Amino acid sequence: MQNTLAALDDLVWGLPTIALILGTGAILTWRTRGVQFTKLGLSFRKVFAKSEGHGELSNFSALCTALSATIGTGNIVGVATAIAAGGAGALFWMCVAAVLGCATKYAECALAIKYREIKPDGHVLGGPFYVIERGMGKKWKWLAVLFALFGVAAGLLGIGTTTQINGITSATNMFFDPANSHVAFVLAGQSVTWATALSGAAVTACVALVLIGGLSRIAAVANKIVPTMALVYVALGITTLVINADKIPDALALIVKSAFGFEAAAGGALGWTIAQIVESMQKGVARGIFSNEAGLGSAPIAAAAARTSEPVEQGLVQMSGVVIDTLVVCMMTGLAIVVAFCDPGFSHGGLKGVDLTAAAFAHNLGGASAIVSFLLMPSLAFFAFTTILGWDYYSEKCLEYLSNSRMKWVMAYRALFICAVAAGPYFSVVEVFQIADITNGLMAIPNCIALIALSGVVAKETEKYFAKKS
Repeated sequence: MQNTLAALDDLVWGLPTIALILGTGAILTWRTRGVQFTKLGLSFRKVFAKSEGHGELSNFSALCTALSATIGTGNIVGVATAIAAGGAGALFWMCVAAVLGCATKYAECALAIKYREIKPDGHVLGGPFYVIERGMGKKWKWLAVLFALFGVAAGLLGIGTTTQINGITSATNMFFDPANSHVAFVLAGQSVTWATALSGAAVTACVALVLIGGLSRIAAVANKIVPTMALVYVALGITTLVINADKIPDALALIVKSAFGFEAAAGGALGWTIAQIVESMQKGVARGIFSNEAGLGSAPIAAAAARTSEPVEQGLVQMSGVVIDTLVVCMMTGLAIVVAFCDPGFSHGGLKGVDLTAAAFAHNLGGASAIVSFLLMPSLAFFAFTTILGWDYYSEKCLEYLSNSRMKWVMAYRALFICAVAAGPYFSVVEVFQIADITNGLMAIPNCIALIALSGVVAKETEKYFAKKS
């Protein structure tokens, strides 16, 4: 199974997909005149500005709902798996993708407002499916349907369920039973500890209780959890980097060298150098998309529910999420891991996922593994929990589009989603991230095609808005 998933992962995330995602960001950066550089301060101010117009959520709630789905295991586990598979250079390409992704996120969320549908009862439905169908025309509806199908698959099989709860149960088990000495049962030849089984059941029950409340309850939970846990994790990251400030220059040098294969070139292995660059790009861009979801097409579904009549304003609000998610939270995680790699005394011994992140933080903090595990466990648990909720919302909206708003289908899907969450702890971390990468890539392809096709619309909306405000 792992060989098959690895082959599909390499196929979906080959150079054409990487070029499409980075190219989309570059085109939109050009068409918006570098909106992520010239309007970044404004984007953060708009988060807290009063918004008026049709919709169900404030600017802040819409951003928190989107961040609830982005700040998750990708920031703690995903970064570690990217570095383990693609080397330190993966962090460089993750940041490149994020800088370009700011323009992508701005454009896709602005278009979501422009082409959304507001039902007679005030209920809002929007996202790339309507952007494709209404912006590109009815003849492209097949592409909209394709995106929605991939969105349902991503929510059910990848980023929305198994990866998140797998990260939660791994962190819980690492803290309570690191030696795996308390076995509850054996499944497919693998021992499952009581910590894994009980934490998995508890999270599944909490997910079920929140999902019954729908969007309003998801937003209420996200508004409280996301800012609090982000601050806790950022504080841990800053503390780690301040203590090891003298090692940061070496870490940054290693990231750049690895990104461009300089270490391999020094050894005279040109073929391996090229392979290393491609591997770093592949893992960095894929994990960057997994983390900030710029170009994936998921955040526009939440953005479409914002109370606003100005597409550009919601684009600016959501653009700030990429900065928070990748250029702050992910960068802290990745830099802490690479700082540990620069110390000859650090031996990761093939660790992956949250285990690698915890080992790196503990090493950087002088071996305080128990304290690090205690801090990482709630951070990862709450991040991943809100991501599960956010992705249920996204995938339900995709299904609502596919089923012409037949809510019976949505309710049946919700039950299936909860079952997928329950099954998540029993997959390996490698498998769940490979599945998530595949479904993410498949979502990004139709969304990026639409963004390139409608880049002129984005440029006109941007020019019109700022001309009006000047």
